[in-house]
Amino acid sequence: MQVQTTTLEATAESRLRNPGELRRALRGELVLRGDRGFEQARRVWNGLIDKQPAAIAYCAGTNDVVAALSFARENGMPLSVRSGGHNVAGNSVCEDGLVIDLSRMKNRAVDTERRVAWAEAGLTLAEFDGATQVCGLATTMGVNGDTGIAGLTLGGGFGKLGRRFGLACDNLLSAEVVTADGRTLRASAEENQDLFWGLRGGGGNFGIVTSFEYLLHPIGTEVFAGGITFPEREARDALRLYDEFARTAPDELSLDAALVTSAGEQMFSISVFHSGSPGQAEQAIAPLLAYARGKAVGEQLGRVPYLQVQSAGDAVFPRGRRYSWKAQFMRELSHDAVDVLLDVYRKAPSDNALLVLQQVGGAISRVPVSETAYACRSAEFDCFPIAIWDDPALDEQNMSWVRDVWAAIRPYSTGAVYVNNLGDEGQDRVKAAYGPNYRRLVELKDKYDPANVFSLNQNIRPTV
Repeated sequence: MQVQTTTLEATAESRLRNPGELRRALRGELVLRGDRGFEQARRVWNGLIDKQPAAIAYCAGTNDVVAALSFARENGMPLSVRSGGHNVAGNSVCEDGLVIDLSRMKNRAVDTERRVAWAEAGLTLAEFDGATQVCGLATTMGVNGDTGIAGLTLGGGFGKLGRRFGLACDNLLSAEVVTADGRTLRASAEENQDLFWGLRGGGGNFGIVTSFEYLLHPIGTEVFAGGITFPEREARDALRLYDEFARTAPDELSLDAALVTSAGEQMFSISVFHSGSPGQAEQAIAPLLAYARGKAVGEQLGRVPYLQVQSAGDAVFPRGRRYSWKAQFMRELSHDAVDVLLDVYRKAPSDNALLVLQQVGGAISRVPVSETAYACRSAEFDCFPIAIWDDPALDEQNMSWVRDVWAAIRPYSTGAVYVNNLGDEGQDRVKAAYGPNYRRLVELKDKYDPANVFSLNQNIRPTV
């Protein structure tokens, strides 16, 4: 082990020539392997990820990003880009290279008259939501408070407002981007339109986005939300009802669901979110409540702060635990698919494991597939098992369950996948995420990053 560590350090030193040069060029901080704080700095949300970069450049602004990118290219170093680091694949940290970290770039501004928010790429969604909710405004922005807005938006951006207002990327008005050759460009519907198209779902393949401008929507500061939980004996019928009810729900209503375990008992839980008026919410949810009467074992619904809903999942998915999932889209939950879901969840490796159904559709489905790089517009549900554990000795047990569940559900899926839910699954799965848009994305890659400088991501490979 000592020999391996020494070799890694020697390799890092050979690539990181004259780190003082980069340190002098940054307004931010450069953390090298061996520095105090390096161990904490290299960690990301998923504790399963254990990579050893040579250095981490905490950027204070766009000029720092340009300097770090130039340094990495001149020294032939691998580079990765990190904002929130809240990603199952751990692509935001590279092995023996330079991490360009944007997490300290947190400036933001809200224009209440135009209903527009400008935000630097280091913001988490909790920080973004906190700024916009002062004015009762919001846009689609994820489901966990410590998710970075950058990776979320660039991959598409699911959230509970998505069915009403579209994905985060559908609400993107412009972005500032540092391209592979060191230029700083503005991408919007008026400037660099091809790049703007690719940023809306194409991930970090075309440059480093340093700031975003979003369209905001008035929703107030409270929404109707909560959950309804059914015991395992009612789960089959409840899942079938959920499928039928969710696929005909109004856009204001978002109904995620999951097979969960509580106090050793497996259950089926429906998460309810309605962003319209109280009267609309009560009318929309009435059929579900009528069905649940006498069947559900738990029901907690009412008006709650939107910020509370947005952070509700944080306790379930804390930083540092080990996570694995593997996702795929579904258009419906057929009776056979429901039976498979129940069967595979009974084999879950621990009480922490979940089998999630995230509802999409609504406004998301009404955007033409060719309008943005994000292509999976026809799905109704994103289905994925989530394994959560702490002991490295249980890695294979948990990851094997995830793979088995995915394979069992595969016959009922569309074959497509949400790029933000991809792990290290190979090039075919990346192509499946982009479907008919993949060829156009390759052409864009050829134009903006022909050397594939930005390769540590769900990579769209250039032609050459």
